[in-house]
Amino acid sequence: MQFKHLGQSELARKIAIWALSIGFLFFGFFSNTWRVADQNWFATHQKDTEAHIMGRMVKSRQDGIFSAGGLNGWGTAKSTDAEWIPSTALGPQYTAYLYKLSFEKFSTYNSQPGGQGMIFSLLDRLIPLSPQIKLTLFYILTALLSAGALTFIVSWFYEEFGGWVAIFVIGSAVLSQWLTVFGKNLWWSLWAFYLPMIVVMYFLKFKRHSLAENRQFIRFGILIFIAVSIKCFINGYEYITTTLVMMMVPFVYYVILDKWSRHQCVKWTLAAGLGSGVAIFFSLVMLCFQIGAAKDGFMDGVAHVIWSFGKRTYGEAEDFPPVYAASLEAGTIGVVVTYMNGIFFDLNNYLSQENSFVSNSVLKVRYIYLIVLFMLMSPLLFLRSNAERRQPDIALIWTTWFSILAPLSWHVIFKAHSYIHTHMSFLLWQMPFTFFGFAVFGSAVIASLRSERKRSYPFIPV
Repeated sequence: MQFKHLGQSELARKIAIWALSIGFLFFGFFSNTWRVADQNWFATHQKDTEAHIMGRMVKSRQDGIFSAGGLNGWGTAKSTDAEWIPSTALGPQYTAYLYKLSFEKFSTYNSQPGGQGMIFSLLDRLIPLSPQIKLTLFYILTALLSAGALTFIVSWFYEEFGGWVAIFVIGSAVLSQWLTVFGKNLWWSLWAFYLPMIVVMYFLKFKRHSLAENRQFIRFGILIFIAVSIKCFINGYEYITTTLVMMMVPFVYYVILDKWSRHQCVKWTLAAGLGSGVAIFFSLVMLCFQIGAAKDGFMDGVAHVIWSFGKRTYGEAEDFPPVYAASLEAGTIGVVVTYMNGIFFDLNNYLSQENSFVSNSVLKVRYIYLIVLFMLMSPLLFLRSNAERRQPDIALIWTTWFSILAPLSWHVIFKAHSYIHTHMSFLLWQMPFTFFGFAVFGSAVIASLRSERKRSYPFIPV
C-alpha cells in the first residue's frame, strides 16, 4: 500500500477501507461476531487438524523445534502425567499443550514441511506467558494475518474499481462462512494461500509501465519463488494448484487491460512457472529430508510424496488401503457438482425457519446460485459500461471467469481428495472466484445506476 502523493480526502477513504475491511474480517475470523457460521461448527471446525500444531509445540518444548524433522504431528502423553490432568474439550493434544505434559511417543504428519508449527513453537518459547494466554495470542495473530491478506486484495479492488466495488468484495469475504471458520485456524494459516496472488497483484500494478525492462522480468520470477516458497513452508501443498492458478488471476487482468503482446504473455508466464516450479521442487526436497530425519532416510520421503500424490488424485484403487477406494473410483463431474451445491452463506442462522423448501433451497445461498448471478451480471456490466471504464470492465469480466479455474483445478486434478474432504474444500471458491464475481456484480450495479441517472438527468455530469 502506497500513500505517496495522495490527497487528504483520498488518503482518508483508503484508511477507511482498510479499517473497515480489517475490522469486519478480524472479528468474524476471531470470534464469529457476525454469526455467519453456526457457533458450534465455528468452535470445533478442523480442530482435529489444528491439534497437529499443539502436538508440534509440545514436542518442540520437550525435544527442540527441529526434533522429528520439525514436522507437525500427534503425541501420546506419559501415562503418569495424564492421570492427574483433566482432559480438555478439544482433545489430548490441546490438553498436553495447555498443561505442559510430555510425550512418550510422537507420530509425524509427513505431507507438509510444517513451517507453521515451527513458527508457533518458536513463539511459544519466546513469549513468557501461560499456554492459555499464548494460544489466544496465536489465534489473534492468525486472524489478523488472514484479515490483513484479504484486505490487501480489497485494497487492490478499491484502487482499480473504486470504493463501492471494494465494499462488495468486503461483503463477500465477511459473509463467507468458509472463510470465517478457517480464518484463525493455526494449521491452515489462511493468509499464506493468498500471498502469491497478492505479490503478483501489486508487482504488476506498480511496475506495469516498465515491464519491458529485463530486470523486472527477473524480479518477477524471484518474487514468485519467494512467495510460493513461503506458502509451501507454512502450510505445504494444501490446495497448491488452486494457489498457483489464483496467483495468475491478476496477471490475466493486466494482460487484457494493457493489451500485452503474445511475446510478453509467454515470457512472463514462463517467469511465473519457473519461479513457482523451482520453489515447489526445493520445498519437496526439503520435505523428503525432513521425513528422512524422522524415519530411515531420504528415499522414505520420496516414497511418501509419490504415495501421497497418488491417493489424492487418480491412483489405482488396488494400490491403496480400502478406505481410499471410493474416492479414487468417484466420477469427476459428480465431485464438481457436489461443490457447486455447497453453501456460501446461510440465512437460516438469522431466521427461525422450519425445515422446508424455503429454508433448504432459498435461504441457503449456494455457490451455483452465485455462478448464475455472476453469469447474468457479466453481460450486464459489458452493456452498461461507459467508454471510460470499458477496458477495465472487460478485463474484470474475463479475469473473473478465468478465476473459476482456480477452485476447479483442485476439484478436478485432486478429485479423490475433494471427494473425501467435503467438510473443508468449499473454501476454494473463495480463492479468488467469489471476490472477482462480487466485483463484477458490484460494478454492474454501479454501472446500471450511473446509466439510469444519465438517462433521467442527461444534463448533469455523472
